[in-house]
Amino acid sequence: MPVLIALLVFVVVALATFVTATLMDQRSARARLLKDRLATAHNAPQPELEEEFALLRDEQLSTIPALDTLLRRSERVTAMQHSLLQAGMKLRAGNFLIVCIACGLVAAFAAFAASRNPAIAWAAMVLGAFLPYAFVSYRRQKRFEKIEELFPEAIDTLARAVRAGHAFTTALEMISNEVPEPLAGEFRQLFEEQKFGMPVRDALMNLTERVPLMDVKFFVTAVMLQRETGGNIAEILGNLSSVIRERFKIQRQVRVYTAQGRLTMVLLMTMPPAVVGILSVFAPDFVRPLFHDPIGHTLLVASLLLQTTGYFVIRRIIRIQV
Repeated sequence: MPVLIALLVFVVVALATFVTATLMDQRSARARLLKDRLATAHNAPQPELEEEFALLRDEQLSTIPALDTLLRRSERVTAMQHSLLQAGMKLRAGNFLIVCIACGLVAAFAAFAASRNPAIAWAAMVLGAFLPYAFVSYRRQKRFEKIEELFPEAIDTLARAVRAGHAFTTALEMISNEVPEPLAGEFRQLFEEQKFGMPVRDALMNLTERVPLMDVKFFVTAVMLQRETGGNIAEILGNLSSVIRERFKIQRQVRVYTAQGRLTMVLLMTMPPAVVGILSVFAPDFVRPLFHDPIGHTLLVASLLLQTTGYFVIRRIIRIQV
């Protein structure tokens, strides 16, 4: 107990000190950054014509300069920033890490106040720190599902625009204005990247990085092959749209066949907490050792680990890729 309290106090004091120091240095850092940019613009040589241009975006991982410099050294934090962008969240990775730490500390204090057991407090800290990441993964998955649903419509719009005589790049702008979000934003960024000088091939590859879906990869591959070898792009896009719609039909059939497995997963996940909650109301003496006895604490932690393992195992069984 004293070790846990001392560790939590140390973490809170260290975070407070770091935030205070970085906020005091933030203003001067911005001034130095502005001065460096002005000097670079003043002393910059005349640009030379090149066959290809690249658009470089310097995305900050945190609004705090010192924390941003520290986080850039980690590839996992950069991958986390990409996950936040793919989830459609404007939160930066540095702020997201602070949210995870805060959730972990709150969960640890709440679990320790309820059980007075350091082991449960540590388990609650890990679980609380993981919950924001699980929420981001959920938002990312739902956003990708929405994009998959809208993608055939976007391809059909692109094919109709090409048949009407519009250029491919102009058709991309039409998609960004006619297709609903979140797909419209991705095509708008694709159009703006090639508009400001990036080669179409590189802009399409960036689209596959932002939206790593199978349908998007098929679309990018078909467009790049057509631009290199020639052919009727409208017919190619029409066939691709038909293939995607047929795959959606197969996916819906698979969901019907795996409905029993998904229902089993829901029942197995909700039944133990429901039984414990009902017994806590009608037979509290029977459940009390589970929360106040050391052996009960061990069994509780083991049950949570087994429940989590079972969830991922069942989820992998019923998740069939089409």
